[in-house]
Amino acid sequence: MQLGFIGLGKMGLAMAAKLQKKGYSAVVYDQLVASVKEAEKTGAKGAASLKELVATLKPPRTIWIMVPHKAVDAVVEELAPHLEAGDTVIDGGNSHFKDSMRRAKKLAQRSISFLDIGVSGGPGGVKDGLCLMVGGNEDVFKKHKKLFSDLAAKDAVKLVGHSGAGHFVKMVHNGIEYGMMQSLAEGFTMLHQSDFNLDLNDVADLYNHRSVIESRLVGWLKDAFAKYGNELDSVSGSVGATGEGEWTVEQAKTMHISVPAIEDALQFRKQSQEKPNYTGKALSALRNMFGGHSINSK
Repeated sequence: MQLGFIGLGKMGLAMAAKLQKKGYSAVVYDQLVASVKEAEKTGAKGAASLKELVATLKPPRTIWIMVPHKAVDAVVEELAPHLEAGDTVIDGGNSHFKDSMRRAKKLAQRSISFLDIGVSGGPGGVKDGLCLMVGGNEDVFKKHKKLFSDLAAKDAVKLVGHSGAGHFVKMVHNGIEYGMMQSLAEGFTMLHQSDFNLDLNDVADLYNHRSVIESRLVGWLKDAFAKYGNELDSVSGSVGATGEGEWTVEQAKTMHISVPAIEDALQFRKQSQEKPNYTGKALSALRNMFGGHSINSK
């Protein structure tokens, strides 16, 4: 029940805290000392370096990385020299699937296992259970099935394929998410600008009671209107993006698949940086409600 955990952002900190409550002995590391101190309040043991983290864990070790995709290579390169054959590295961030395939192959040369996991549900979803999309070796997956079950909601964890598959499935998931969010934001812009003086919180609540578009996204949009009001005055009309939507569009092009809804949603986010508007506000509010993203920063 030992686990190393690297990266204590919104998701990482919440996941490490949940595992502590499940009886795991977590050894954690983050570049921000304050984040390590916060994790220690939940019972985790803080490490001052990756070398110390590895030394504190008994082999065979399992180490979960939860850092931005641009930082994964640096973490793995610093971590790997301290690992031994039989250890397992898990990347639960939003890495590109091709990078995950490369990392798995490189670590396999030293008999170190690698699993790539697409994690969906946001910081708020940690409490009730996440959705985990796992790529990698089946035996390594089975070895860690209890860990995944302790983090996931019921029936919300699957091995979807070999190395890279978990992050590929999550990439497409996020691309779909772009299109769904865009459709909701555009529709509620029409409702907002109509002559009917609609209470958008009420409309969203109504939509979310047995209508065809009932969904968690509609629920989060309802919560956004309840929190920020119909006008979303305090919310930025410039929408942030973390990269997975763009990866989805690029991969679709290499596969000669048309994805106009996702591509248009991606272009809207880019254009919103120069031309913020109400639809952008709705998108920013949604991102804030389910992912904890800032309502003001790009």
